[in-house]
Amino acid sequence: MKSEVVREIKGGVTAPVGFVAASIYCGVKEGNADKDDIALILSEAAAVGAGTFTTNKVKAAPVLLSMARLRGKGARAIIANSGNANACTGAEGLDSARRMCRAVAKTLGVPEREVLVCSTGRIGVQLPIAKMEAAICGLPKRLGAWSADAARAIMTSDSFPKEIAVECKIGGMPVRIGGIAKGAGMIDPNMATMLSFVTTDAAIGKADLQKALRAAVGQSFNRITVDGDMSTNDTVLALANGRAGNKPLKSGTPDFAIFQAALDHVTASLARMIVKDGEGVSRFIDLHVTGARTDADARIAARAIANSILVKCAWYGGDPNWGRIIDAVGYSGARIRPERIGIAYDGVPAVEGGMPASTPAARLRAVAKKKEFTITVDLGLGHGSFRIWTTDLTTEYVEFNMGE
Repeated sequence: MKSEVVREIKGGVTAPVGFVAASIYCGVKEGNADKDDIALILSEAAAVGAGTFTTNKVKAAPVLLSMARLRGKGARAIIANSGNANACTGAEGLDSARRMCRAVAKTLGVPEREVLVCSTGRIGVQLPIAKMEAAICGLPKRLGAWSADAARAIMTSDSFPKEIAVECKIGGMPVRIGGIAKGAGMIDPNMATMLSFVTTDAAIGKADLQKALRAAVGQSFNRITVDGDMSTNDTVLALANGRAGNKPLKSGTPDFAIFQAALDHVTASLARMIVKDGEGVSRFIDLHVTGARTDADARIAARAIANSILVKCAWYGGDPNWGRIIDAVGYSGARIRPERIGIAYDGVPAVEGGMPASTPAARLRAVAKKKEFTITVDLGLGHGSFRIWTTDLTTEYVEFNMGE
């Protein structure tokens, strides 16, 4: 929930002072000259960077390079392409990622080590790097307050650009945070086939920015699932340039807590957009597992429910088939006592004490047919809890992912 001290504003990643963005078509998406496929985000002043990345053991070339670059002190720019993941491309792919960064550095006059890189799209195909380098040279003259254009340029199967910006007061100074994201398929906790870029004009050190970003990702992008698949390219990057003029934020202070609330709002909003834009999605489910022995148990149970094909098919049909939910809890590995489990749809009891509640089936069906609803599963054993945003599974999803 948004803090009272955080308000949404317009502008996305260019809302914070000192940030500009641009996009251009280079030919990665062949036959789509009307759709830009390279995005650039630049801090006009010195900045620090932070990031979180896929936990998949198969990591794309841009993931490996950006992880290495973030070990340095500064980060000024992010260059990203859609249409090609540059994953499983070997030494040539890693060289192409470096060449993308080098082209940006040369064109903008910034240190190459301060340029981060991301890619998204088809796996196992080499980038048309020569065309990309030529296009990158044309980006500087396009730089401006083009957050939405940058968001469109990183889209793959997304149906709409995802962006948000917020403002909060820290030490009497207005501080802004903006973000864009892409993602619609291969979405699962520990981040999805998703990219998200966050900018802020807050004055904050590299270590504290990393701490704040890790916490924000933990309560947002790590709590979403569409299809249970994890990508090779998942990346969240944050840049902070200090142009707001606030006293540098320090972890554990009240000002840091305000910043954290604002950052949490940005990442949670983008995460919800990703789930709602899932491939073939027709329903959005806010799933809460409560009453677990531990938070870890709650997470195990929640993921089992959210990724169950049987459960997702029931949701697609508007069927409040709680038997499939309690079954998933039972095989999840979480510690349970079946006679203590309760399940509710939008607060309407479906299961009490592990047995059917007295609620008329028609009342539960009315909830399950809604486009958005909440399911609460109470294990009745303790105070552990976990929340996850998930979807149904539709025929459209299957058709979309059948391949050529």
